[in-house]
Amino acid sequence: MSSYYLSVLLSNVSKENVGFFSIAQPQTPKHPRSEISPTDSSSSIPDKANNMPAFRQVGEKQLPNPVLCMAWSPKRDLIALANTTGELLLHRLASFQRVWSLPPSEYTGKDITALAWRPDGKILAFSLRDTKQVVLCGVEKAEILHVFPMQSPVTCMHWMEVTEESSALSSFYNSEDESKLFLPKLPTLPKSYSTTSKIFSEEKSDEIMNLMGEVRLNILVLGGDSGFVELYAYGMYKIATLTGVSGTCRSLSLSSDLKSLSVITEVRSADSNPQICYIQLDTGLLSECLPEVTRMARKFTHISTLLQYLHLSLTCMCEAWEDILMQMDLRLTKFVQEKNTSTQVQDEFLELLLWGQSSPELQALLMNQLTVKGLKKLGQSIESSYSSIQKLVISHLQSGSEALLYHLSEVKGMSLWKQKFESLGLDSAAIEGAITAVGSFSLKANELLQVIDKSMKNFKAFFRWLYVAMLRMCEEHVPPELNKMTQKDIAFVADFLSEHFSENEELFDRKGKYFNVERVGQYLKDEDEDLVSPPNTKGNQWLKFLQESTHLKESPLLFPSFPQKSLHFVKRMMENVIVQCLQEPAEVIGRSVKQAVFLPLYTVPESSENTPRLFELPSLWNDKKAKMHNVVFCMPEISPCKLYLLRKATDPNRHIPNSVMSIDLSHHLDNADDDNAAAQTNYVYSCLDARFYDDEMLTVVLQGSEEENKRRVLAQLPLASALSCESEFSWEPNLRLDQQSSAIPCQGLVLGNQWRELENMKAQFVAVNGIRKVACVLSANLRHIRVLEMDVEDEDDEGAESQNASADQDGLDTTMTSEGQGEESVEDKDEAGKQGGEDVFKKTEEHLESEEALELS
Repeated sequence: MSSYYLSVLLSNVSKENVGFFSIAQPQTPKHPRSEISPTDSSSSIPDKANNMPAFRQVGEKQLPNPVLCMAWSPKRDLIALANTTGELLLHRLASFQRVWSLPPSEYTGKDITALAWRPDGKILAFSLRDTKQVVLCGVEKAEILHVFPMQSPVTCMHWMEVTEESSALSSFYNSEDESKLFLPKLPTLPKSYSTTSKIFSEEKSDEIMNLMGEVRLNILVLGGDSGFVELYAYGMYKIATLTGVSGTCRSLSLSSDLKSLSVITEVRSADSNPQICYIQLDTGLLSECLPEVTRMARKFTHISTLLQYLHLSLTCMCEAWEDILMQMDLRLTKFVQEKNTSTQVQDEFLELLLWGQSSPELQALLMNQLTVKGLKKLGQSIESSYSSIQKLVISHLQSGSEALLYHLSEVKGMSLWKQKFESLGLDSAAIEGAITAVGSFSLKANELLQVIDKSMKNFKAFFRWLYVAMLRMCEEHVPPELNKMTQKDIAFVADFLSEHFSENEELFDRKGKYFNVERVGQYLKDEDEDLVSPPNTKGNQWLKFLQESTHLKESPLLFPSFPQKSLHFVKRMMENVIVQCLQEPAEVIGRSVKQAVFLPLYTVPESSENTPRLFELPSLWNDKKAKMHNVVFCMPEISPCKLYLLRKATDPNRHIPNSVMSIDLSHHLDNADDDNAAAQTNYVYSCLDARFYDDEMLTVVLQGSEEENKRRVLAQLPLASALSCESEFSWEPNLRLDQQSSAIPCQGLVLGNQWRELENMKAQFVAVNGIRKVACVLSANLRHIRVLEMDVEDEDDEGAESQNASADQDGLDTTMTSEGQGEESVEDKDEAGKQGGEDVFKKTEEHLESEEALELS
């Protein structure tokens, strides 16, 4: 019969009639895809009419670089891959067509260690070892939206969504958008001043403000070396920092009810092989205070995105300010160093202003270095630059600061509701300090506006007078509209010269120049030093009143102004205060998390170090309906032909019977001929990889253990029968699981009808998505990819599903690269006719078979 199935596989590529494994139990499995008649060892394979739909291969490719991690989108038929070069790739299910690629950069890093999709499928998170950063990338345009640093490299990540419902949460979901009634929409950044120095580009301000996605709480869980685990609400705000976890995190899963966190760690010791352990952490505080946690996290995430927006706005302002504005300062300094007279520079200009005559040195400076054309260009640059900065301050910095004050004020209100929020670590004093810091930033932005306004008036008058004076030196015609100058104008220019053109020896020692004619740029310098030319506050009646008032001088109602500091300095100070304010709840929640379960499972040999960590078992799964943590793993050193399943309730206080079980991967393959002769051959398989397809099904990659059977098989294993096993395992607390494996209850297998032999491929790893019913198989050399649909109904339904899948990708079609478009056109031609498609697929099989020759040998 096996020869018959082999011929079916080779002759009918699109609809292979192959089988699957099922647990041998007297009852029928409950999974809809595994409802088959009970089979004993003497039964034959069910006839083809009763066979379930086979897996359908929809794409296959040889990749140029080894793949280190892969993850299916939870909402679309898309899979993300990261390779050894640091490149992030997005492929779609249909023909494994590439949608986009994100090349590595020096700013983000090149060593990707983990991937995770946001539950809505719109954001992809990945971590980098070399730069110790986590990056959030928009899926639609392959844009980096947010980057945050980590204390140590991230080794694994998991992004979950809370499914619990309550009346308090429902009311919050409905009222969450109240801020939009009081705050104007933040304007987008101008395209002409998009920041290109690092990672941001035009049109990203909207993307950044939309980072939070849906109101329902989702949490990005990060694990790394030395047992560090951190939880980020909405992927942005650190809501908990956990300590005390033993070893290096290899996998983790936070339950959807927030009651516990499962962690797989690798614990090393000097005298033995690394030990794989299962740890369950009690996160009951998050579950008990879910409405409060959601409100606080949502507000703090708003604040985090606003800080990102202000940073982006300030960067645009720095780009709008041009270095050309420093030319006047540097040329005047050179003039001081080269002139032979003892007169001051401002005296030289005053003589020109009063008598219309200048010294030969000043005339050479103006006519040879500055020039009439250069002066005109300088004046235009100053006016354009100042206007752009002024608009950014008014529309972006002030709007962002107001929104920041609004959300911080609401958080302060939460902190005063001690019955609800005190246990989460909200400190009203710290939040008040953050509000004060934002107020100081707003004052500094307003101060910059005043400096810009004054400088623009000064420069306009000064350049108008100097332009006319230089035209007269050249004996050129002076336009009548510029030739008129009143006594008031002369006094104004004289005041400007005396204020801005006095030589400053201290400034020369610090900056290498004597002058600071241009006053705006000093506010945009990211330096700790004081301003070179702080604003003149003499005669300010309000400041004089404050200094003389003993009650108002130290009043908490007034924001400090820091007149000696730059805008950048005050902004960094504000960020530090707010970050410190946000960290306190994370530390309090982290301290509330306690270890509930610690189970040493087995040891791994050092020789397995060459295997990519992200593909190694154990694999974790959270069963949301049953409120269970499921763990699947192998112990090849102890029982190479068994697959083990560990189950723990998400509530650490709930006991689960039958918490450990094993599945024997030996099975009987019906080897009869076409006349149904009952000749049975026993085959033994070992498990190469196993992933949870859904709550009731495992997807496994199996390899024959005997010399005569080295084939690789992709199969679906239903768990219903195994989970109904009545035998209970009694765990000896002082022993590892592999030291008492003989006492673990075991279930056997017989051949069912949903499996597929993976021909011409040394299959090793698999990634699955039970929601989208897809799987991706990766070869041992990490380059050969094969993509399959796991639940094919019939040919008509297949066509309808393909149309729906392609329609679901319309948003991504517009972002296809030229290479991707080329691949798409090739695939369209391949699908022009059924016979033509089969021919092309056969050619692809032959090509892949030749490329895989070395691997199989």
